[in-house]
Amino acid sequence: MSSPTRIDAVDVIRAKRDGEELSTDYIRWIIDAYTRGAVGDEQFAALNMAIFLNGMNRREIVDWTQAMIDSGERMDFRALGVPTADKHSTGGVGDKLSLPLGPLVASFGVAVPMLSGRGLGHTGGTLDKLEAIPGFTVDIDNERMMSILRDVGVVIASAGAGLAPADKKIYALRDITSTVDCIPLIASSIMSKKIAAGADSLVLDVKVGSGAFMKDLDTARELARTMVDLGNDAGVITSALLTDMSVPLGKKIGNSLEIAETVEVLAGGGPADIVELTCEFARRMLAAAGQPDADVEAALRDGRAMDTWRAMVTAQGGDPDAALPVAPHTHDLVADRDGVVTELDALAIGVGSWRLGAGRARKEDPVQLSAGIELHVGIGDRVQAGQKLMTLHTETEDRFDYALASITPGVVIGDTEVAERSVILDTIDPTR
Repeated sequence: MSSPTRIDAVDVIRAKRDGEELSTDYIRWIIDAYTRGAVGDEQFAALNMAIFLNGMNRREIVDWTQAMIDSGERMDFRALGVPTADKHSTGGVGDKLSLPLGPLVASFGVAVPMLSGRGLGHTGGTLDKLEAIPGFTVDIDNERMMSILRDVGVVIASAGAGLAPADKKIYALRDITSTVDCIPLIASSIMSKKIAAGADSLVLDVKVGSGAFMKDLDTARELARTMVDLGNDAGVITSALLTDMSVPLGKKIGNSLEIAETVEVLAGGGPADIVELTCEFARRMLAAAGQPDADVEAALRDGRAMDTWRAMVTAQGGDPDAALPVAPHTHDLVADRDGVVTELDALAIGVGSWRLGAGRARKEDPVQLSAGIELHVGIGDRVQAGQKLMTLHTETEDRFDYALASITPGVVIGDTEVAERSVILDTIDPTR
């Protein structure tokens, strides 16, 4: 639809309420006006709900995303003179992939500027995990980021307030008006920040299952396709993997525990699912950067990725040799019968880890760096009564009962063998 010369918030709300297509001018005006405070929360909440109910087409989503990018700064890494690559996950339990992945890709000469977030609820945050390393700082200004990228090749840091500030304001409003679960708004929220972050290419990890935001494969595919199209439309080479989050990733959940597992992977070991996904994401990132034949497994075996990890930790103020925080209290959950582990529900275990202190309910809450869960068995393993299934870690002993109330129903021991599961459920590539 065409836009009048003078735009009013009521006109924009009415248009989307009535199922009309919002013009580029309408979208640019409303997002700019809301970011500046010229449009009130109550009006933008009404618009969010109208979008939630009536959706947006591809052109509208592209314009909406671009308007949020234009609300702030856009990073530019061209001065580095090398390709840049990034990866984003929609969040899960035990999902530490960015930690070994960034140094692995950087060890091939590709710059990896990763701007990450903190955990909320049952999903862990990359920044919280890194802060379990003594001295490590995630607050890096742009000049220091460029310096580390030149010297080391990888930075994992917090996103500055200047990137897509409209998104922060809009998301906070969506969170209190029940309009979070809306694919156009989810996709534009994620992609506005990732496109503004300035990398040449991006690989998305869209989690599917009980421990993920997306519970079913079809909805996850729709979100992934929308985000892949948004990235490529903006000139960022973008693809996505849909990965299983019905079961936690790896064997360790919680901040310092996941750093320890990251080091295992970089040393050439670690759980098979973490290694598989780390290598697959690395191959995709390197292919987009012009290295389709890179032997990423070799870089894990021969220590190149570990060397880059240690250099990154040191450059960001951390001590790669320092002891990690250890919880003073532990509790073992044991099998109550002989049988086969048929279920390790990611949501139940993620909530349990959060209740132990590894996560936060509000963004301003502190976390316990040593809290979390260590799994001793996996899906399909045969166990005996009394065998340790997992060890719970916390700094606050009275949290165990609260955590076990979530965890125990999610751990099922049955009598039948379990079919081997695939951690990669689907791939979404550019349409052109």
